[in-house]
Amino acid sequence: MRYPQGGGLTVERQQFREELRLKAAERFAQGEASSVIAKDLRVSVRSVQRWRQTWAEGGPRALRSQGPASLPRLSEKQFTQLEAELAKGPAAHGWEDQRWTLARIRTVIGRRFHLTYTIQGVRRLLARNGWSCQVPARRAMERDDDAVAGWVKEVWPCAEVSRRPVEPGSPSRTKPDSP
Repeated sequence: MRYPQGGGLTVERQQFREELRLKAAERFAQGEASSVIAKDLRVSVRSVQRWRQTWAEGGPRALRSQGPASLPRLSEKQFTQLEAELAKGPAAHGWEDQRWTLARIRTVIGRRFHLTYTIQGVRRLLARNGWSCQVPARRAMERDDDAVAGWVKEVWPCAEVSRRPVEPGSPSRTKPDSP
């Protein structure tokens, strides 16, 4: 995603860019060159050329911001409902283990809101709303940390075999210890 934190430009950034385009439009009317405008506004010449073409076709009004590229398919209210459904856990939705996967969340969205999302769309939706990927620690519930620590101290050193002999010798594999 190009703008990973918000899924697009903020309102302030959209306004800033619109102001740049409108400043360029004023200078188009004065007949200034694209390269001069680009240098003064600190944008690429190609952007100014695109703006000039749009301005020529539709005037300054055509350079105004069109708003966001697309509206979120889930409203804020619906996303709050989705969070409540996720808080119930996967078992409440018919899955045996306690892991939420993107595919499962997609299924819940489809069942609850009758919307279809792709796996990547679900990931973007969650990231846009502040959710992050969490990988569970893979430890058994019956794990005994004291027994594991004892095994690491006592058994593992005996089982671990060094790859090279400790005695001095030649580092060459093809010509060992020649006099």
